[in-house]
Amino acid sequence: MDIAELIKRAQHIQMIVFDVDGVLTGGQIIFGQSGEVMKVFHVQDGLGISAAHRVGLKTAIITGRQSDIVRLRSAELQVTHVYQGVANKLEGLQDLLTRYQLRVHQVAYVGDDLNDLPIMSQVGLSCAVANAAAEVKECAHYVAQKQGGQGAVREIIEMILKAQGKWEDIVQHYKNAHLANITQ
Repeated sequence: MDIAELIKRAQHIQMIVFDVDGVLTGGQIIFGQSGEVMKVFHVQDGLGISAAHRVGLKTAIITGRQSDIVRLRSAELQVTHVYQGVANKLEGLQDLLTRYQLRVHQVAYVGDDLNDLPIMSQVGLSCAVANAAAEVKECAHYVAQKQGGQGAVREIIEMILKAQGKWEDIVQHYKNAHLANITQ
């Protein structure tokens, strides 16, 4: 896809939806005797999600797995809506469109594996992480340079906010917050 078309698609985005394992994490799931005990999230992805919220974008998670760890992390980041244990991700997308009165071209989705293909083929901006399955990359409008769980989500959010002319507002917010602390 050429850059002009990518920018045009990104300018319409009002909600970014993420898969979890392989997108917000590196894809590893650590199990102990009592079940899942650990997932590793990248702090820059978290700041990216907070930045998206700061400029009015909504966020959502649609994942096939059920995890208390995802519930805790998404609550910490104030993710707008979370669907866990979803076999058909298109049902989650349809609920989001209805619930937030969005049109499909206003939604971006970030995925990494074959179960993400149905939703990626429907949204206005489909994105893949660098280590996504080849078929997912082929379906994506944008493929991040970074891998899942290694800042790819932040990279994608930054691209969307730059296309919307909102990235500098985020940078200025953090610069001004720092200056306010120095002068006090």
